[in-house]
Amino acid sequence: MDAEWKEHVEQDADCVFRIRQHGEMRTDALLVTDEAHWSAHSDDRSPGQLVNTATLPGIVGEAWAMADWHFGYGFPIGGVVATDIEWGEEGGVISPGGVGFDINCGVRLCTTDIELSDLPDLKELARRLANRIPAGVSSKGGARLDEGDLQQVLDEGAKAAADLGLGFHEDLAAIESHGQLEGGGGLSQRAMKRGSKALGTLGSGNHFCELQVVDRIEDEAAAAAFGLRPGQVCAMIHTGSRGLGHQVCSDHVSALESEYRGLGDAWHSDRWDITLPDRQLAAAPFHSREGQAYFEAMQAAGNYAFANRSALTQNLRDVLRKHIGGADAEVEVLYDVCHNIAKVEQHEVHGVTCNCCVHRKGATRALGGDHPELASRFSGVGQPVLVPGDMGTASWILAGPTSGGNRAFSSSCHGAGRRLSRSAARREVDSQKLRQSLLDKGIHIHARTPNVLAEEAPEAYKDVDEVIRLTAGADLARPVARMRPLAVIKG
Repeated sequence: MDAEWKEHVEQDADCVFRIRQHGEMRTDALLVTDEAHWSAHSDDRSPGQLVNTATLPGIVGEAWAMADWHFGYGFPIGGVVATDIEWGEEGGVISPGGVGFDINCGVRLCTTDIELSDLPDLKELARRLANRIPAGVSSKGGARLDEGDLQQVLDEGAKAAADLGLGFHEDLAAIESHGQLEGGGGLSQRAMKRGSKALGTLGSGNHFCELQVVDRIEDEAAAAAFGLRPGQVCAMIHTGSRGLGHQVCSDHVSALESEYRGLGDAWHSDRWDITLPDRQLAAAPFHSREGQAYFEAMQAAGNYAFANRSALTQNLRDVLRKHIGGADAEVEVLYDVCHNIAKVEQHEVHGVTCNCCVHRKGATRALGGDHPELASRFSGVGQPVLVPGDMGTASWILAGPTSGGNRAFSSSCHGAGRRLSRSAARREVDSQKLRQSLLDKGIHIHARTPNVLAEEAPEAYKDVDEVIRLTAGADLARPVARMRPLAVIKG
């Protein structure tokens, strides 16, 4: 880690700090933070990782860390880094560490016409959801896909799920990239095997299906466009590509890291003449054979994640219909966003149009309301940005700019961000006391994996309201609605 970065820190704007370019950095680094947040959460490792990402060949603009930044693999979680795919002979680099192991881990928000005051027997509804939503480290309860069906999912994402009866075609317009990324090949047999029986499962850790109520509205016009009102019951699903995506990342990290050898305090690839300060940043030029192999496999895993959230949405729909019945039980997808992905996008950087590979690791897009990908209902409003908090406090819905993009490659935070490591949370939190305290607040919790309650306790996370304040203060996205948890299903 670069120990000199502390000497190069300055305030850039409201809620943004800058680490000026120095040493091997190719550009500056920016963190969404203020003095109080920096003092409370800087452990030196995360800003050091951000400085390291600024050394990547072909990087353009600045390296960003969103307000929920914390330590990750190679890149800090909350990191946003763009490289120019037309830089040099084979383009700027693509790095699996800039996406993460849970490829297209993302969030989907579903709305209903149910008012909290009309919701019957919340305790029983939570029990039914826990019984119907497969969760935990295993793939038990997932859809069993033959080789042809699995390949269709890898090729077509959420559309394939709908074709297989595991989603609705009308949901596609409300999903980032319409639920389908180009690419579907190049996966190992191990990855294919892990994906053959896990579709429609949550997994464990921070993944969840959560019933929520709209607690308050901050932007009336955007809330109306999003179909949100106080007292409305919604559901948020947070999960990704399960073991398939993890295997894709593991396979390509292993292959790329083998190309790098120690060179003093750095790591060097003779093949591409690339020197990096951390082997976990291992990267290949975007247009190289290795770069394209990873990009295609990553997009296939991303499609699997879209289909996974679609299948879970169908389970949610089934439970609500049986529990409530009638038209009120209809579930509509408001939006579905990725927050572990690399995408080729066009951005203007320092006045020049760039075809960028934008790595978002624990960060999500925040498109402007004039972006052609968005449905007409978001025109002039901005993309819904979904930010889960912790299971005892709140989650938020933000909106991207009404038009154009923000300075962070149209990116925003993706959650509250961890404050404590999982091991530290297990040491500090009594799971049984936590469960009772949540129940006292009217929050029904169902968790299958031992220790997950302690690991995911509210005190293990940053204050989500502060993260939202910083994000808005940095002019990346604006708050629309705050959501309070009612029932939480965890793995």
